[in-house]
Formats: sequence, structure tokens, C-alpha cells
Amino acid sequence: MSQAGTNGPSRDFSTSADDLLALGNRHVTSGVARLTEGILAKGQGSYVEYEDGKKLLDFSTGIGVTGLGSPYLELVERLLPVMPHPSLDSFFFWNSGSEAVEAAIKLARASTGKQNIISMQGSFHGRTYGAMAVTNSKTIYSEGVLPLMPGAFSIPYPYWHQYGLPPTTPSATLAAQSLYQLELLLAQRSAPRDTAAVIVEPFLGEGGYVQAPPEFLQGLRAICDKHDILLIVDEVQCGFARTGKYFNVEYSKVRPDIMVIAKGLANGFPLSGVVSRKELTDKMKPGSMGGTYAGNAVSCAAAVAVADAFKEENILANVQARSKELFAGLEALRADPAVAPCILDVRGTGLMVAVEFTSPAGPGADFDPFTRKESPKNLAARVSRACLAKGMIILTTSAYEVVRFIPPLNITPEDLKKGVEIFAEAVKHVVREG
Repeated sequence: MSQAGTNGPSRDFSTSADDLLALGNRHVTSGVARLTEGILAKGQGSYVEYEDGKKLLDFSTGIGVTGLGSPYLELVERLLPVMPHPSLDSFFFWNSGSEAVEAAIKLARASTGKQNIISMQGSFHGRTYGAMAVTNSKTIYSEGVLPLMPGAFSIPYPYWHQYGLPPTTPSATLAAQSLYQLELLLAQRSAPRDTAAVIVEPFLGEGGYVQAPPEFLQGLRAICDKHDILLIVDEVQCGFARTGKYFNVEYSKVRPDIMVIAKGLANGFPLSGVVSRKELTDKMKPGSMGGTYAGNAVSCAAAVAVADAFKEENILANVQARSKELFAGLEALRADPAVAPCILDVRGTGLMVAVEFTSPAGPGADFDPFTRKESPKNLAARVSRACLAKGMIILTTSAYEVVRFIPPLNITPEDLKKGVEIFAEAVKHVVREG
């Protein structure tokens, strides 16, 4: 089938085609194979044209990558300055977060020659086979399709509820508990010589919306360095200003060996990425990474526009300001004597915030010190439904009774105030119902 006549998104960034090509050679993962050098400009009929004027009859129709469209390289150019560490200089773009996790695991195994991957209890990394193996937030994702990828192990996340400790437990204590469990795992089940990587969400998503303490991430980095293990940081949900910094890992100043990005990268267009350092990605054979729609030009162009909007609209400042207002509203609700006994925790960072409710029948209720028989059943789901009835969409998360706030990054003060009011009314309504 001949190609439709399509002009790619026009390139108005100042970088020349030659400079973009040089940037691609430096910063695009070597596992992505290219049949010929050049910046693809457009396709028309059975031909493709490059920015240097070269015109080729195309008998590949996209199965074999014949060049890199300029939006791909312009996106690399936009992302390089905001990486949380300068060593993150090699990029591969795919379609979804789950695919990016698969690629990160593949890169870790191929570059180290080791197999095992350690993840966190409560983690979510995707629904494809490798990603499911390192996902531990809910059984529904892998139920009925076992066995999964071998070589997957997990440790508790530094989340007070997983340890049966009070919400007020110092973060350093929680970090020490989880780091001890990691060292124990390396001594008992997955020897360092067999362990390729540790994968972690610096802000736990599906597992309950929990910020990892800096001490924990710093401890992970130290243990990984000691044992020659790679650290994969999954920023799929918490990246791109969601928590008040471009990437959440910036709070700990920890250097990832591999970073996974998606979601906010292209504002809804299907695009994800794996970012690592060139010394690792250069170990990948050309053709070992790729996909029919990997680095789609339209999605990359959307991501370029998103990157520009972040700067032009001062998104980070808005997230930081609205976050203070959100926490003020939720803390005021928690102080209300009518609902206070039902609220265990208000937590989060930026505009990635959670309220955890008490429950009469949560996981391990007979052994959970925070089980409260007087609390309404299914509080989080009922609050979510009550909010919907009042005109607001809000989601639950985790095996516990948790409602999560993920409003638009550019939300106005007025809309944020309205949302907090709707939530407060919903909580009071459900608590009264019992």
C-alpha cells in the first residue's frame, strides 16, 4: 500500500537539520536501528523526502525505520536541559508506560548480563508481561495469567501502613526498615551477582500515593552502587511537574541509571520514553529496541509543544501555589470533628495528593492496628461516587481506602477551591450515611 500524502509537523526550532542529526547520533539510544542517515521531512505517494532534498522510493512503509523525524530530535533537545542528572543523555521513545518499563528491564538485563529485578510492594509498572511481574499494587492485573516473567522480587515500600506503623512514624525510620529488607533480600533470595536492577516509583502511585523519603532513595542509590546494581526510576505518573518539580526524584537529588517517562510527557498523546546514559545504551545492538509506532512524529510534536507550554505558562509555579491551597483545604476537613475519626492521613507532594480513610474491613483487617469497626464500609469508593454525583471526577487507588487528587497542572485557584468543597461535602455526606 502506498503512503498517504502527509507533511510532517513543520519545524520552527532554530536548530539546523545537520545539528539535529548530530544530536540524534549523540543522544538517541543505539538500540534503535537506522537504515540511512537523515532528517525525514515528509511522505508523498510512494516516496519519502529528507530535509537535505534526498528523495527515496519507499518499499518499507514504516516497518523499517529509514530516518528520524525532526520532532523526535527536537523533543530530545527540549528534554536534555530538564533531566534530573546530566548523565541521563540517551533517549528512546515508545508508546506507553508499560512498554517503556519493558524496555528499561531489557536494557538493565542486557547491559549488566544479570537477570533479577527488585521492585516495591504496592508498585504499579504496567499490564504487559514483564511490567506485570514487577507490579505489586493489586492482584487484578495478573490474576489468571501466571506464570509471569521469572526473576522478579519485591520489598516493602517505606509506607507506614505496609509496616503497621502510625502515620506519624518518622520518614527516616520507614526508610531504614525498607533498606534493611532490601539488604536481607540480597542476602537471602537474589544475590547481587544475579540482580540487574531495582525499579522504584519515587512517588508510589497505585499503591497509595506515598512520597518516598529522600533517605530511602539515597539509601537505594548507595546499595545499588555497592553491589553494581542499576537503579530504574519510574516517573510515569509523578513526572512532568506533577509533584512540583519537573521530576519527583529531584527532591532526593538521586541519580537514576535509567528513568522511565510517559503520561504528562505528551499530554495524552501516546508517547513514553526510556532515558539512560550513553555508556549503557551503547551496549544495545542496533535493532534490539524499536516498534512500529515508537517515537511517532505526531506524538513527539505534541510533546515538544507541551515542553514549550510548561515554560511559557510557568506550570511549576502554578503547581506549587495550588498545592498549598489543596493541602490547606484538606487539613481543614481533617480538623472537622464530624469526619476526623474517619481520616487516617492526608499526604502527597505538589498536585499528587491523597486522603486515606479508616476502614472496618481492609486487607488483613484482623491484624491491621488501624482497622476501625465504626467506620463506613467502602468509604473511598463511596466518596468518589458522591463527588461524581456533585459534578466532579475523582479516583480511588490502592488496596486501602484512598482517594487521590490529580487535577490539571494549570488548574485555577477558583476551580481548585470548588473541587475541595465538593470533596468535603461528599465526605461529610458518606460519613453521615454510615
